[in-house]
Amino acid sequence: MRDTAKKGNGEKRTMDVSCLANGKKATGGKKDDDGSFPVKIQGAGVEPFELQVHGFWPVQDAIVTLLGREEVAPRTSVALALSGVTLDPMTELKDVKGFKAGVTLRLVEEPYSPRSAQAHLARVQEMLKAVRPQDALMEGRSPAVLNTLTQTTEVPPTLHSSKNKRANSKTEQSAEVPPPPAYILPGVSELPPLTTLLPTVTHSEAPSYMLDLSLSCWNPPPGFRKLQGDFMYISVHTLEDKQYDITSCPRGFYMNRSTPEVFDPRPAQSTPVCHCLTDLLSHISPQFKHNLSTLRHRPSLPSEETLSTPYRTLSWLGISSLHSHKPSFSGRLGLDQDLNAQAPDWNKELQTARDLPQRSLEERLQRDRALLQVNSAFVWAVAQAAEKVMDGFVDPVSGSHEDPAFLCGGVFMSIPAHRDHWLGGERSHRAAQRHELRCVQAYSDLDGDLQNLHTIPTALADYRGVRLSAQGLAPGIQGPEQAEVPNGLLYGYSAGPLENPSRRKLLQLLAQSAKALSLQRHAVLGPTGHQLPLFTSVDAQGILGADGRFYLLDVYRTMPADANFHVEDGEGGAETEGSFPRQYPHVLCRLRPELVKAFIQHKHAQFSQRVKAHMEENGGLEECMESGENKTDSRNIDAVRKACKDVGSVSDIIFEMRFNPDVYSPGVEFPSSDSEALELQKRLLKEAASFIINHQIPEFMNDCIHGTDIPMDGASLRQALHQKGINLRYLGHLILSINQSDLKHQLRHITRLAFAEIVVRCAQRFFSGYIQGVETSNLSAAASHFLCCLLVPHFSSASNGEESKKRSRRRGRGGGGASDSTTWTALSGNELWSLISQDAQETYRLKEGLGSNVDHLVEQYGLQKISLLREMCLKTGIQLRLREYILDSRNKAPVSPEDVLNILPVVKHTTTTTTDASRMFSAAQNSLQKGLLEKAYEQLKEAAYLYGRVCDDLHPEACRCLSELAKVAYVQGHPAEARSVQLRVVVISERVLGFDHPNTIQQYVLLAVYLLAGGETALAQRCLYRAKVLLLTVHGADHPYTAVIDASLGLVLQGEQSLQYLQSALKLNSSFRGDTDLTTALMHHLLAQRLCVAGDFRGGMNHEKEAHRIFQIKYGEDHPQTKCSSDFLRNITQQAVRVERSIRQGGVELSDTPPEGLVPSQDITLEQLALVNGILKTSYSTRMMEFKEKLKERKAAEEAEKATLENSESTNENKASELQTNNGEVTEKTTANGEQTQEATDTNAETEASEKPDHSKMNGQIESHLHNGDCATKNKSEEEESKGTNGVSTDSQSKPSNIMMSVKVAQSESAVVNGKECVVVKGDSGDSEKQVETE
Repeated sequence: MRDTAKKGNGEKRTMDVSCLANGKKATGGKKDDDGSFPVKIQGAGVEPFELQVHGFWPVQDAIVTLLGREEVAPRTSVALALSGVTLDPMTELKDVKGFKAGVTLRLVEEPYSPRSAQAHLARVQEMLKAVRPQDALMEGRSPAVLNTLTQTTEVPPTLHSSKNKRANSKTEQSAEVPPPPAYILPGVSELPPLTTLLPTVTHSEAPSYMLDLSLSCWNPPPGFRKLQGDFMYISVHTLEDKQYDITSCPRGFYMNRSTPEVFDPRPAQSTPVCHCLTDLLSHISPQFKHNLSTLRHRPSLPSEETLSTPYRTLSWLGISSLHSHKPSFSGRLGLDQDLNAQAPDWNKELQTARDLPQRSLEERLQRDRALLQVNSAFVWAVAQAAEKVMDGFVDPVSGSHEDPAFLCGGVFMSIPAHRDHWLGGERSHRAAQRHELRCVQAYSDLDGDLQNLHTIPTALADYRGVRLSAQGLAPGIQGPEQAEVPNGLLYGYSAGPLENPSRRKLLQLLAQSAKALSLQRHAVLGPTGHQLPLFTSVDAQGILGADGRFYLLDVYRTMPADANFHVEDGEGGAETEGSFPRQYPHVLCRLRPELVKAFIQHKHAQFSQRVKAHMEENGGLEECMESGENKTDSRNIDAVRKACKDVGSVSDIIFEMRFNPDVYSPGVEFPSSDSEALELQKRLLKEAASFIINHQIPEFMNDCIHGTDIPMDGASLRQALHQKGINLRYLGHLILSINQSDLKHQLRHITRLAFAEIVVRCAQRFFSGYIQGVETSNLSAAASHFLCCLLVPHFSSASNGEESKKRSRRRGRGGGGASDSTTWTALSGNELWSLISQDAQETYRLKEGLGSNVDHLVEQYGLQKISLLREMCLKTGIQLRLREYILDSRNKAPVSPEDVLNILPVVKHTTTTTTDASRMFSAAQNSLQKGLLEKAYEQLKEAAYLYGRVCDDLHPEACRCLSELAKVAYVQGHPAEARSVQLRVVVISERVLGFDHPNTIQQYVLLAVYLLAGGETALAQRCLYRAKVLLLTVHGADHPYTAVIDASLGLVLQGEQSLQYLQSALKLNSSFRGDTDLTTALMHHLLAQRLCVAGDFRGGMNHEKEAHRIFQIKYGEDHPQTKCSSDFLRNITQQAVRVERSIRQGGVELSDTPPEGLVPSQDITLEQLALVNGILKTSYSTRMMEFKEKLKERKAAEEAEKATLENSESTNENKASELQTNNGEVTEKTTANGEQTQEATDTNAETEASEKPDHSKMNGQIESHLHNGDCATKNKSEEEESKGTNGVSTDSQSKPSNIMMSVKVAQSESAVVNGKECVVVKGDSGDSEKQVETE
């Protein structure tokens, strides 16, 4: 089920939005705009084929695209020619004379150089290497699992057959609907087996192509052969057990006469000279030729599965490479050493990419792509350098053992010594490194002229307990011989007083950057007591590099200080629970940029209120506004001045919030003349610190209750907190705030995650020091011992001594004495937990503490040990073998040294921006807010195309964009397109975020909805099963999102299992959202429907009564939602009465099937699935319904008069559209569960909208496959006419879907696209829509 009919091979690999990867089309006019057209390629022994190119491509880009085609691979060193003229690689295709659509381009074989010959060998080896699912796991990367999941639903003999197979696949799948595994049934305490998380069934092994391919023993060529063009000699051992020696020369490759004993470089008899090595190998080995043909005809994978991700996404599980490790020819061919002999200058690469032109869209896309490629390559180089440095393969470049520095692969790696004792030790240095990286990101994101202010490429690598700071090589300081620059250091605390044009330009850039980052220009006292004006923190330095660029260094204190964790002299730190300020283990507590932004917005709202209040005091707001044209009106000026003073604006005449980054910095002295400004800055910082406690944390809790933020693991919890600007040092206060609130029970999953994050962070700190002193030969044993101490109470090496000795003998270490005497074996579970508890108390001020061992958290808060193990491995880079771990056994170590497959570097790095794609994505979201779904759909396609051009869609933001595109497509009635897009979304999420990341879980559930809409029931169920398995492993069953998955399974499954899952979803919803929540009412209604299907009308009646009660509480008796529920309840009651009467009358037989009106159709089930998963959301307004009822009466009275105006109806529609767009106002309130209520406040716009009879071509209309009910609008005669069998009205058939669905007469529909709720007011081509975050 690889979507082969839609994806195909090569360039035809995509669906309706194939533009997303290859640029064929982005919107309707994209093809003409960028000059996209086909050309024919032939020559160089390649079968002719057609290629889609773009006019703006340089010839070199077309060649790169060609080399990636299956028909051309593995050929390299080729050029393109038109009419016998070889094309310049740097010329754009559109500028080539005679170039047009349909033209024939010839491939021309170019001579090799020694380096290009090696590159060709590398390309051959890459093609011959069989791509297996295990390859990513063996390299520590997160794999794509969806492909292996979908393949199981197909019939193997016709896996990639014709359309007939696809036409019959739905029938086959529906006949083989898999039952849910026992371990995902509701209420089961047994966790799913870990082996279900990743594919263990391997594909059939690819055939071997040769026994050996290596450099010949006769290398390097002697001088006289070099003069005749010999580059190297290659030894080949074919499958026919024959050995040959091959010569590489400028023309290609040929066989020579050498043997292992005799050197004879002359060409062998009748040997051809082949430009491509595989052609020669096919000539000498028939079996190689046959296997190569098989390789070429294998089904091609989509690019999102084959392209490498920009950054490595770690996988905490892997497979043992004992039997699956295959030898690589690259080392024996000398490719690893020679091809990468020259280390790149990463700073030069990055700054060159930053300086690329940005005048046009195409230039900006090329610049963004170049930046991403450079940054990605730098991050990979950092990971490799960290391993080599810590493994001892690199000698330090500095002579000091206390402050070692290394140079590896062009990356400067340093392990900072603890020179600055005032920072507070290692924790402060680690914090300084984090802050440096974050502030480098902030300065790198500045646009416009501020891009002339450069930073050095920076990353952090945590490996084997050591944090290495990685940077590109600094360009050097421009010396005094350069004109007008006496010294390269132009700015900083240590810079002397100097004045020159370069310094003035740098100060101008710093002033602009300070405004952009909300930093206050301030002065400090210099070393000699003079005042030193600064635009940054006191540590920052500005230099003019030897390359003529301005660089800013040491920016780790750019963000303002957090006053909650700074105790001034003379103050005692707050010791009581939850009070501030308090002491912290390090002194570098800074505010996050997100918090600064949110706080400024909060102060601006206060400023507006204060201005209004002061105007009221000065004679009334209207009078002041009328006199506003008089710029010198003192009342207005006084109001603004007073408001500025009230909110703490640094300016007296305009609202301007800026922060002094050096306030609360130790050792910094300010001039006495700035005491007033300093007090203002301290006041602002204290207000910002209070803003976290009193506003951001309660708002985060509120979002978690309403379902807008549903963290499932530590990563999603950190992301949600950081989006609010909340630092993780507030985890303890978050737990306290939850425990003191009335919603403690509803937020228990957040408490659970916060405790797990605290334990993992404290354990990681101790693990860093623990693992540093371990010998390399004992690393796996030490890591497994630490994990056992963390997860097993009272664990010690003594209790497991016998097992340790067996392992030592098995590993050939001569008994257990040497290893048992090492320091790391002395650690016990009790000692480790005591250290973790002490650190947690000092850092997070936990009132209750962590208990005596991990079992306390398991029993008290429901924490899962397997979840804790996963978080610890992801934090430290440990990769474990994929097997079952019994973590409750105290007699045997749950994790053995053989289970630790690898320890990988965890790299923290900056990210590059995708400017135009992000801007288009934001425009699409704005269009959704305005109700223009069709326009938003086109903008999402355009944004996805732009993301594809920059990052090949392998980016978290591209994943979000495509997911939203799938939702909009589904809402617009294109489930096939939604399915095709969502298939790619799942693969991208697995590879970029992680195979078990919370986003991946949600994307699997959404994919199940789209698959079910296409009739692929079996595959939809498999996706839901996998989502449930992942969630149970990552967090556990006690989570709000479990209710979503269980409700989806309840709607997809049938019979008793359906009821079982729906009852579980109802229980969880009632627990997390409350008994009177609208989502709980939906669960009651779904259960009532399924109980009616099962024949339990009394049970269905009881659940519908509960749903009706909730609607009465929320909406009132007269609301259409309540009326719909009342009608459905009446029908159930009538049927229950008939059943009871039949039983009393002696068993008069009734039909086995319930009345048609009580059985949900497939369309209704799809609607309910969309509601449960947030694709659709509904909201009602009593006021709007009243408007509609009045307008309906008015329309009936005026119908005769309007009969003569039918010809001008379209004109009236346009006018109505204008009125609705410009004047119609819909306001919404978010209710407790993320649902919304809406009010229509413009009667005229509603009147015009209601008079339009044709709504078939509206933007944002949900098409007919989404059936909305008509429950509250039909008159009595219509209802009587629609009476059906058993006295149940036909109208009531739609009422099951009416519960929580829009009312047709109100023409109000609502959709959620990627968590954005869109309430669409029908009847207008310019629909008005309000969007509210729900994720």
